[in-house]
Amino acid sequence: MPARRRPREQPRTPRPRPVTQSASQNTEESDSLAWFKPIFLTLGIGIGLMLTLVQHYKLDSSSGDVADLEWWQLSVVYQIYPRSFQDSDGDGIGDLKGIKSRLGYIEYLGVGAIWLSPIYSSPMADFGYDIADFKDIDPIFGNMEDFQNMIEAAHSKGIKVIMDYIPNHSSDKHPWFEASRQSKSTPFRDYYIWHPGKKLSNGKRAPPNNWLSVFGGSAWEWHPVTEEYYLHQFLKEQPDLNWRNENLRQEMLDVFKFWLDKGVDGFRVDAIKHMYETEHIELDEPLSNIPGTTPDQYESLDHIHTANGPEIHEQVALWRQLFDEHQAKTGKYIYMVVEMYDNNVTKIMDYYNSGADQPFNFGLTPPRGLSNNCGGLCVKGLVNDWLTAMPKGAWPNWVVGNHDQKRISTRIGPGFTDAVNMMLLLLPGTPTTYYGEEIGMEDITVAFEDTLDPFGKLFGPGRYMEFCRDPARSPMQWDDTKQAGFSTADKTWLPVHPGHVTRNVKVQQNDTSETSSLQVYRHLVKLRKNDVFRVGNFHYAVVTETIFSFVRHIENQPSFLVAINFGHKTTRTDFFEGTQMWLPEDGQIVLTTGHLKDEDLVIDQTVDLQNISLESGEGIVIEFWRK
Repeated sequence: MPARRRPREQPRTPRPRPVTQSASQNTEESDSLAWFKPIFLTLGIGIGLMLTLVQHYKLDSSSGDVADLEWWQLSVVYQIYPRSFQDSDGDGIGDLKGIKSRLGYIEYLGVGAIWLSPIYSSPMADFGYDIADFKDIDPIFGNMEDFQNMIEAAHSKGIKVIMDYIPNHSSDKHPWFEASRQSKSTPFRDYYIWHPGKKLSNGKRAPPNNWLSVFGGSAWEWHPVTEEYYLHQFLKEQPDLNWRNENLRQEMLDVFKFWLDKGVDGFRVDAIKHMYETEHIELDEPLSNIPGTTPDQYESLDHIHTANGPEIHEQVALWRQLFDEHQAKTGKYIYMVVEMYDNNVTKIMDYYNSGADQPFNFGLTPPRGLSNNCGGLCVKGLVNDWLTAMPKGAWPNWVVGNHDQKRISTRIGPGFTDAVNMMLLLLPGTPTTYYGEEIGMEDITVAFEDTLDPFGKLFGPGRYMEFCRDPARSPMQWDDTKQAGFSTADKTWLPVHPGHVTRNVKVQQNDTSETSSLQVYRHLVKLRKNDVFRVGNFHYAVVTETIFSFVRHIENQPSFLVAINFGHKTTRTDFFEGTQMWLPEDGQIVLTTGHLKDEDLVIDQTVDLQNISLESGEGIVIEFWRK
C-alpha cells in the first residue's frame, strides 16, 4: 500500500518561527544558507527583515573527506566485559578464548573496534580494576598466548582492539606496594602516597585530612608495619600511585610500550581525574552542600585537592608523544579516550586539548542523562550540551551505557532500545555500545546476600540496588539454552537473565522480518558507513516534547532525516512545515525501529513528510535529495 499523502493545491508560505541558537560554533555559513527557509518579521514601521536560522553542527576534518579520518572516527566501538561475554572452559567466567570464538559475531555486527574491560592479573577485589601486574593476563581470562591469538584473529577480521589502562592505582597485592609497605627506606615507598597523619590530643593518630574515597569513607588507610596512612581514592585494596615519582612515571610509560608491542590499537584511560592530588596533604576539602548526601559519601565534598590537577594534562601530552613516536615507526595510529566524570563540562573538554582523542561523553548516562522522562527537548539539550562545549576541531562521541550504569531497557524502558541505538549510531561522531545493548538486554535482579559488587555492598540491603553494578554485568545472551550459550557451567559468576529464553542473539539473528533489535542495530551500523553519517553536517529538524529529529547531509549525496519519538504518546508531525530548515514534501524510508504501528511506514515506501505518526519509542530514517 503506498504511503498516504495529503493533496496540495498550491505552494505554502513559510510561517514565522522563533530565532534559535546555533547548535555549535563549528558552523559553515555558506553551506547552511541553502538549507534554511527565509523568515520575514515586521519590525516597527513594517520593515521586512530576513533572518536565516542556524541550528547545525559541522564535523571538523581536514577536508570533509572520509579518507582523512582515522579508524576510530570511522568505527563503532563495542565494549566487552570479558567476565560476561563468553566462557570457553566451563568455569562460569568469560575469557579470552571465548572472546576469540565470538569475533565472527563482532564482524557480523559490522563494528570496527572492541574495547576490553581489564584483563590484567588481579586479586579481583574490584573485578580487575585492582591490578597486581600491569604486564600480565589474569589466569581467569587465560594467558599471554591466548591474548596474542585473540588480537591476531581480531586484526585478521579488520577489528581493532582497545584496552583499559588504569593509571590511578594498583592492587595492594602488586609487588610495588608489597615492597612499599614493608619499609620507609625502600625505593618503592614513594611509588605510593604515605603520610604519618595527625596526632590527636589523646595521643592517637588520625588521617591527615578529610578526603573521601569514591566508594565512601576515608580515603586513608592505616598501615601498622610502618605506622603511616596510605591514600586510596577507591577501595583500600586499591592504593593510589604517586605520579610525582619519576621512576613510577617511567614504569607506567613502559606499560604502554609493552602492550603496544603486543599489537594493541588504543587505550581507554580509567579514572584519569584522580591521578594527581595536591602536594599540600594537610588541606581539607570543602563541603559540596549537595542535598541528600551523607558525611562519608564522596559527593559530600568538593574535590578541589584530589581531582583534575593540571599535571594530568602534562602527562596526557607525554602519552600522546609516545603514541606519535610509535606511529612514526609503525604507521599505526594509537587511539586514546579518557574516562572523566565531572559536572563541569569545561574540565572535561580540556582533555581534547591535551592529547586525548576524546574524553568519554557521559552526558547521555545517569544521573542526568537519558531516562524514562527525557523527551525530545530533553534529548536535544543533552546532545547540545556536548556539541556546543567542544573546542574547534574536536570529534564528538556518544555513550549510552557501560559496566557502571543500568542498561537502556532497564532505565528507559524495553520499548526504547532501538530508538536509543538509532540516535547513538546516527549522531555525528564516534559511538560506543555496551555488549548486549544491541539485543535489548535488561538488568538482572540480584539479592543483597548474592551481591558481588563491592560498591553496591557498601550501601547495605536498604539501598544497594541504587548503586550496585552487578545487574548490568550479567552474561551475554547468545541462545535459549540453560546458560544462554555463555557457558556450560552449572553456575555462572553472575546469573543469566531469565528472559534470555526469548531475548537472545540466535532468536534475533534468525528473525526473517529483520525487525528484531539485533537486525535493526546491524542495519544502523551499515547505514552509518555511508559518508553522510561519517563526515556529513548535522542539523536539528523538528524537536518537541516528544520528537527528537535531525538531518544529516553532505554535498552531492542523498540527505537523511532521522526522527525518533522519545515521549510517551503518539505524535503526528509535519516535518515539511514544522522546521525552519528546508525539507522536501516527501522522501523514501530506508530504516525504521521495526514493528511500527502505522503500516504505511515501511522500508522503501515514499512517505509524506507533512504527516508522519510515530508511537512512543518508534524511530524512522528517511532519505531525500537536497533542493
